[in-house]
Amino acid sequence: MQFEPVYDDGELFLPKIELNMTSNQSISIITDLKRKQLLMNQLVNHSLYHLFRAQQNEYMRLTVEELIQFLIKVTERNDHIASLLDYFALKEERKIKIKDLSSSKRMYVTLLRVFFAHQPTLVLEEPYFYLEEQDRRHLKRILDDLSKEKQILILTSNLEDALISCDEIYRLNELGFHPLDIRDSEEEKQEVQEQDRDNITLQKIYTKKNDKVILFNPPEIDFIESMDGAILVHVGGENYHCALTLTELEQRLLHFGFFRCHRSYIVNLQKIREIITWTKNSYSLRLNTGKDAVVPLARSKLQELKTLLNL
Repeated sequence: MQFEPVYDDGELFLPKIELNMTSNQSISIITDLKRKQLLMNQLVNHSLYHLFRAQQNEYMRLTVEELIQFLIKVTERNDHIASLLDYFALKEERKIKIKDLSSSKRMYVTLLRVFFAHQPTLVLEEPYFYLEEQDRRHLKRILDDLSKEKQILILTSNLEDALISCDEIYRLNELGFHPLDIRDSEEEKQEVQEQDRDNITLQKIYTKKNDKVILFNPPEIDFIESMDGAILVHVGGENYHCALTLTELEQRLLHFGFFRCHRSYIVNLQKIREIITWTKNSYSLRLNTGKDAVVPLARSKLQELKTLLNL
């Protein structure tokens, strides 16, 4: 699967991307709305891809049973309606019109059309975003089954949704296109910790989200904060828990251009866009992170920061 580069006002907005996908594999790209749409638009006229766009609503006047029967007919499958209703966990809703379902169930039923797609590759935009927990579990089971024979690409803005059923996860933003380093188990987390202690030159920061260990290169990090006893690493508008203390992180990130701007904050100097003066003794830093982020700057740290930034 290939995507051609896209420029915006003369600057590269979407780099050239090549994904070597195989069957029994699900890949996710975490990105913003505009980039999601640009990726989807490049796949529209390809016969190998079945595209599902977010909030795609059709056949609202049909019952659940009628819709599934219709999809069986138009795709010329040999499935029995009763067995599919059982497989989709929709026996109780079979006689309800789609427009009368809850918003989560309505989206879940709408998503089921990917089950009937003949194309070898499924491309889904935000499939989990509108679903409640039970419907998420049902959809994950179905996508896991489909991935045994098909390639699945999920485009989302939410890491938690990407983690649900994807083997590989990439981030696409103003910094380019790069994979996330994700480990599955507590044992791997321990291994990372032990390797990190023995390595003088830190290469990655390990964090945790949804029982997954995620490793970030220091330049990816926007800032780090201590909140209610927890250490949160902020990357691309999302935060991830870290087991290290703020002091340990300060020492390890010192040579990567990070600065302890406040007793509860460490900031990536490359992300600073503006020093905000609120009063004579009150300052903040506005960061260039894709999302408007402001962190406090201690008065005692102001002159040191100016020296570092050659101001």
